[in-house]
Amino acid sequence: METIGSWLTEAILTVNGLVWSSALVWLCLLAGLYLSLRTRFVQVRRFGEMFRLLFGSAGKDRKKVGISSFQAFAMALSGRVGTGNIVGVATAIGFGGPGAIVWMWLIAFFGAGSAFVEATLAQIYKENHNGQFRGGPAYYIEQGLRSPFFGCLFAVMAALACGIFLPPVQCNGIALSCSRSFGVPVWVVGIFVALLIAFVIIGGVKRIANVAQIVAPFMAVIYIILSIVVLIVHYQIVPDIFMRMLQGAVGVNEVGGALIGSTIAWGVKRGVYSNEAGQGTGPIVAAAAKVSHPVKQGLVQAFSVYIDTLLVCTATAMMILACQTYNIIDTVQHTPSGAVVTYLQQNPLAPEGEPGVFYTTSALGSVVGERMGDIIVSVALFFFAFTTIMTYYYYAETNLVYLFNRWRRCKVKKSPELLQELEKEDMHFGDDRGEKVVVWLLRICTVCSVFIGSLMGSGIVWTFGDIGVGTMAWINIVAILLLSPKALRSLKDYERQKKQGLEPTFHPQSLGIEHADFWEKQNGGDEN
Repeated sequence: METIGSWLTEAILTVNGLVWSSALVWLCLLAGLYLSLRTRFVQVRRFGEMFRLLFGSAGKDRKKVGISSFQAFAMALSGRVGTGNIVGVATAIGFGGPGAIVWMWLIAFFGAGSAFVEATLAQIYKENHNGQFRGGPAYYIEQGLRSPFFGCLFAVMAALACGIFLPPVQCNGIALSCSRSFGVPVWVVGIFVALLIAFVIIGGVKRIANVAQIVAPFMAVIYIILSIVVLIVHYQIVPDIFMRMLQGAVGVNEVGGALIGSTIAWGVKRGVYSNEAGQGTGPIVAAAAKVSHPVKQGLVQAFSVYIDTLLVCTATAMMILACQTYNIIDTVQHTPSGAVVTYLQQNPLAPEGEPGVFYTTSALGSVVGERMGDIIVSVALFFFAFTTIMTYYYYAETNLVYLFNRWRRCKVKKSPELLQELEKEDMHFGDDRGEKVVVWLLRICTVCSVFIGSLMGSGIVWTFGDIGVGTMAWINIVAILLLSPKALRSLKDYERQKKQGLEPTFHPQSLGIEHADFWEKQNGGDEN
């Protein structure tokens, strides 16, 4: 059994190495840079507009169809702000050194350009499906690139990643943290989180959005305030922290020079995992918003990348670095008796073993006391990770619905009688008991994966999560690069209307954008 387990672990690590090769790291960086240049750094030029659009919709949450921009932002923020902001940042520092945080900042800044393009495309090619807007990479790959095969391929990978691979990462962080802080067995935590998730996701996108818009922004603000308190206590060392980060980012110090490749790789990997820019999940929730022009939601989603990485991730990093509760890892060997870790640099205040949530709890504990630090981080991690799991479920459900409807369309093409029946009864492709069965199966799988995540080792759980993120990113980044001219035309149209003093509205036909069926129907008066 040990031989089989070792072989399986090696196989999983090999797959992860192939997915997250240096090619994907540079693809993420260069795609973000290219799209930022093509949009003339819209994430900077339109920063004030992002803020206005976001909070201008905060009090307008009741939509007949779809959700508000603020609710979509809150759901996207829920998906972005999770264990990646607490555990992922600690892992990036542990394996890549302080310089990895600078590369997280860079991927966030350039990634905001990618997030803008993918969210705009999601709005252009969204669909009204039984009173809910659905969209995302699968939809714009099929409609924009006219490639149903790759649309289905992304949808399969996204359903697996967001429904099965990624939820365990979040619950694993909650379980380990609560077990240490409160002495609760990890399986008890797993059951509790699984049942709570079941309650929320059964209520559909409206309930998910309502929970997210309250919990996610509130917890992010509280967490940032706590980090500021820690930095005030250690204010004298703050300039030195920035110097270490900058030196490590370019490998000019001794340790930084030894792991510059790991610094870039871990910074980009954890940056993409955390802020989701280019990953393909952000546009799924961006499509759910009701707006008058796709660019509006593109700007809002770009803003959420800043909140995630430049604020929340930075808050975690500064606490860990200021309190020196981190080690820099050389190698980790997984053996039947546990992980064997060798260090490039070891700090006396840092907990031994693989980097993770304990770097953060130790940092906060050095200021407010070890016990209180554990409790605060556990509570923050619970809410961050919980809201992320429910958003992951929505991502998976959207892609599963896409696959089911794609299958239904194929059936209709082969059966003219079925098409006549649907038209006669004014039914949509999704008005079928089969879809409800598939969605309920996904709910069961997600809830089970949440529980299983509480029992698994953190190393293997994170590896599965990385594979899921990487496979989605490969497909989505190529797609948004190919489709970017349509998003750029939309941006030019939006800015032209703003310059004329108009409230921008979207007419895809005038921009030469085809197959934007929702907007064409809306302009024809068929959409509420």
